[in-house]
Amino acid sequence: MLSFKGHVCALFQPSHLTEPLGRTALSGRGGRKGCREEPEILRRDRAGLADGFDRTAFTSRECVHPVPSPAAGRAVPGSPVSHLWSRSRRRLTTLGAVKAARSLAVWLADRTPSQLTELLEQRELPHAARVASLADLAGHLLTDDSTALGLNEISLGDLQLLFAVAALAERLHGPLPAVPSAHHLFTGYGGRSPRLDAPAVDPADRSVTRDQLFRFLQLDDAGRSAAEAALSRLTERALVLPSSGSRVTVPILVHRQAGGGGYGRPAEQLLTEAFNAPEIHRIAQGLGLAKARTRDEAQRQIVDVLRDAKRVRAMAAEAPPAALDLLEKLVPGPPLLRTHCFVSRYGGGFYPGSGGKFTFREGGSGDPGTDWLAARGLVVPVDEDLVELPREAADALRDHDRAPSYLSVPPPVGGTVEIPDGAVESQAQAALAEAASRVELMLRQVAAQPLAVRKAGGIAVRDTRRLAKAVGMPEEQARLWLDLANNADLITPCADEPETPARGRGRARRPESQPPARMLPTERYDEWLAAPPARRLLPFVATWAVVPEVFSHWPDENDTPVALIAPEDGEAVDLRHAVLEALATLPAGHGVATGKSARGRATALAALIATAAWFRPTALTQGAEETERVEATLAEAELLGVVAHGALTSLGHAVLGFLRAGAHRHFPAVPGAGPALRDRPALDDAVRRLSAALDALLPAPQTTARFQADLTAVVAGAAASELTDLLAACADRESEGHAAVWRITPAAVRRALDSGLDAADLLARLADVSEGGRPLPQPLEYLVKDTARTHGRMRVVRSACCIRSDDEALVSELAAARALARLGLRRIAPTVLISTADPEATLAALRAAGYAPVLEAETGTTVIEKARQERAPKRMPSLSGARPRRGQGPGTAQSLAGALLAGR
Repeated sequence: MLSFKGHVCALFQPSHLTEPLGRTALSGRGGRKGCREEPEILRRDRAGLADGFDRTAFTSRECVHPVPSPAAGRAVPGSPVSHLWSRSRRRLTTLGAVKAARSLAVWLADRTPSQLTELLEQRELPHAARVASLADLAGHLLTDDSTALGLNEISLGDLQLLFAVAALAERLHGPLPAVPSAHHLFTGYGGRSPRLDAPAVDPADRSVTRDQLFRFLQLDDAGRSAAEAALSRLTERALVLPSSGSRVTVPILVHRQAGGGGYGRPAEQLLTEAFNAPEIHRIAQGLGLAKARTRDEAQRQIVDVLRDAKRVRAMAAEAPPAALDLLEKLVPGPPLLRTHCFVSRYGGGFYPGSGGKFTFREGGSGDPGTDWLAARGLVVPVDEDLVELPREAADALRDHDRAPSYLSVPPPVGGTVEIPDGAVESQAQAALAEAASRVELMLRQVAAQPLAVRKAGGIAVRDTRRLAKAVGMPEEQARLWLDLANNADLITPCADEPETPARGRGRARRPESQPPARMLPTERYDEWLAAPPARRLLPFVATWAVVPEVFSHWPDENDTPVALIAPEDGEAVDLRHAVLEALATLPAGHGVATGKSARGRATALAALIATAAWFRPTALTQGAEETERVEATLAEAELLGVVAHGALTSLGHAVLGFLRAGAHRHFPAVPGAGPALRDRPALDDAVRRLSAALDALLPAPQTTARFQADLTAVVAGAAASELTDLLAACADRESEGHAAVWRITPAAVRRALDSGLDAADLLARLADVSEGGRPLPQPLEYLVKDTARTHGRMRVVRSACCIRSDDEALVSELAAARALARLGLRRIAPTVLISTADPEATLAALRAAGYAPVLEAETGTTVIEKARQERAPKRMPSLSGARPRRGQGPGTAQSLAGALLAGR
C-alpha cells in the first residue's frame, strides 16, 4: 500500500526547510540589493487581500511555503512553519474562550513579579497592547497576535509537542468549526481578510489528557519525562494553558494552524469555488467516470472518488514519478503548490468573494507531474498560479499508524573535529587583544578626522577605505566595527546646523544646502576611551549579540557594501542565538570543522544549521543564502572572540547566557552598553558574567613602555589609555600587534610642546612610564632638549597676522624662504614680519617648512593649542524608553507586572 508520512509534525523537520528569500531592504544605505522584497501580491491594491503569497520567479512545480510580509512578524519566508507566525493586524476575538481565559487569569494572579515580568516581555507588553487588569491580560494572551509572539522563541521539540496536542484534539473532538473560505485561504496561510472572523471556540473544550498525548506520541519513560519538562516550560510561557487535573490545553491559534496537520479544504468546497461545469466534466473524464448529465452529478462522482481511500491510493500507485514527487511534498503539508496549470476564466484574476473561476491552461503547464494531478482533481486552483491538495486525498495517502515526530533534544552536530587543549581560549585571547587595539585606533581616528555620511545613507566608501588603511585592518572589518560602534552609541551621525541668513529687504535668497552629516564620537566616547580594554570591548560584544542584523552578510555581489546601515533583519538575532546554542551542544574539546576545504566547510555548516534549526525553527532554513548568513555570523563571532576553532569560548558561553536573559528584547537599548540595569537582576547578572569573561581573557592594560636608543618605545600588550595619550602626544605609532612600536621624532616632540608641555615636564612624564624604572636613553633626552631649544624662537601674533622673533637672523631667513612665499611675508622691523594669511594658516605653513612656531595672544602670553573636540549627544534610550508607549499607564513590563498584581 502506498502511503506518505501522515503525522502532524512531519513537516517540522529541519530537513524540510526551504531556501529563504533575501533580507528586508535596509534604509539609509543607498538601495541595498538582493534583499527580501514584499511579494508581488502585496504591492497590488486588492480589497480584503494582504500578506499574501510570493508569486515571483517560480517554476511550474514549486511547492508553496506561505510568505508573510516582512512587517507581519519574524517568520522566515519559505519556512514550512511560517504560516504559524502570520500576525494579523486585526486581533482575533476571544469572546468564546471564557473558561480558558478565566483559568488563565487565576493562574496569572499566582505569578511572582519576576515571573509575570518575563511573560510580559515575551509577549512585548505593554507595547503590543494596553491591558488594565489580569482579566484583560488573560484575554490578550489568548489572541492570535500574542500567541504568535510566544511561539517565536520555542524549540522545534516544543513546537512539535504543541502541534501533537492539536492533532490529537482533532481526532478526539473533531475538526474546528468551518470558517469562510476566503478566511481559510488568506488568513490561515499568511494573509488576512478583515471582515471575516473565525467562529469563537474555547480552548478548554479541546483539551486532551497527558496520558492520551503520551500514548499518541508513543513515548517511553525517558520520552515522557522529556515531554513533562517541555509542558512545564510551555506552561510558564502561557502556551500550555492552566486546566484542571492532567489535561493539556493549548491556544486556539495552535489548533487553527496546526490542527489537521497541514490538510487542505474539502474537495466539495474547492471544486465548487474554482470551476464551472466544463472543468468539472473534464476532471470526471480524467478519472474515467461515466458521463454525467449535470455538473452537480459529475462533481458528486469526483468527490466520491476522492473520499474512497483505496481508489486514491490506487491512483497514486499508478502516478508518474514527477507526480509522486509532488505528492510527497504536499501530503504532509502545507497543501499548496505554485503552478501554471490554470488561468482565470475571466482574465481579471481571482478576488476573494468575487466568484472568480478558473480553467485549464491551454497546452498545459509544461510540467507533466503537475498536469497529471490537475487532470484528476488532486490539485484545485485557489488563486492565480496557486493550487491546493484536497483534504480527502491527503488523508487517504497518509500513514495514520505512524506516531507524530517529537524531537525532545536537538540532533547532534555532525562532522566535528578534536581541538588541542587550551587552543580555543588562546585564540580567543589573541582575537580580543587584536580587536581591542584596532577598535581603539579606529575610534581615535574617527574622533580626529570625522567621517562623511552620504546623502543617500551610509559612510562614503573612500572614507571607509582610508580609515581601514590608517588602522591597518581589512575594509569589511572596518565596516563591522563602525556599525557596532554606531549601535553601541559610541559614534553617531551628526549634521551641523546651517547658519540662519539675516532677513532683509530685496529678493529672497536661494536657501543654502544643508551641511553634510559627519560621524562624530558621542559624549560616552571619552569615558569609554579611559576604560581598560575589557571594558572597551563590552559594549561591542553586547551590541553584536542583540543587534538585528548580520552586518558582514551582503547578499548582492553587484552592490558596493557601505558602513552605517540600518539594522532591520528580524531573523538575525534568532539566527545568532540558534547558532550559539548549537555550538554549546558540542562535547568539550570538539569544534565544527571549518577548514580550508570548501566542500568540507559546506558540509560542516550544513550540519551546524541542521542542529541550530532545532532551537529556532523559524529563523533558519537550508539553502545557499542561509549558509552564507551563518558563515558571516561565525566570522563575526571569531573576530569578537566568541567562537574559536569552531567551538564556543568562555566568552561565547557568556554571550549565550546574555541572550537567554532576554537582552535582545530591549534593542535599540543595549544592556551593557550604557543603560542602567537597576531592578533588572537577571540582565544585570548576565552583563556581569559577560564582563567577567572579558576580564579573564584580556590581561590588565600596560602602564609602562620600553624606551630604546633608536628613539622607539615598545609597549608589550594593550596600553592603558593614559599611556596611549602620552605616547600619541610625543610619538608616532609605527606598528601594531602583540607589541606596539612608537617612533619619537622632532615633529612629534614639537607637537607635545605645542600642547603646553616643556622639556622638563615631558622627560619627567616619560621617565615615570619607563619599564622597570629604567632611565631614559641619552639620544631621547638630547632629542627632547634640542627640539625645545628651538621651539618658540618665533611667535605668531594674532593681530592679523605678525611673526616676531628676538633672533634677527631667523627673521631674515623667514623673509627670504621660498617655501613661505605664499604667506606674503614683509619685514616691518628687525624682529617683526607681517603675513597676509591668518594665524592658523601661517602656523601651518611655518610648521610644514620645518620651523617650530608657537601662537601668542594679544597680551603676549603663549596660547596652548589643543585639538578641537567635537562630541555628539548620547542617543541610546533607557531600557524603559526603548519602545514607544501605548497610551497611558505603566511603560515597562516590570511596572505593568507590579500594577497588575497589586490590583488582583
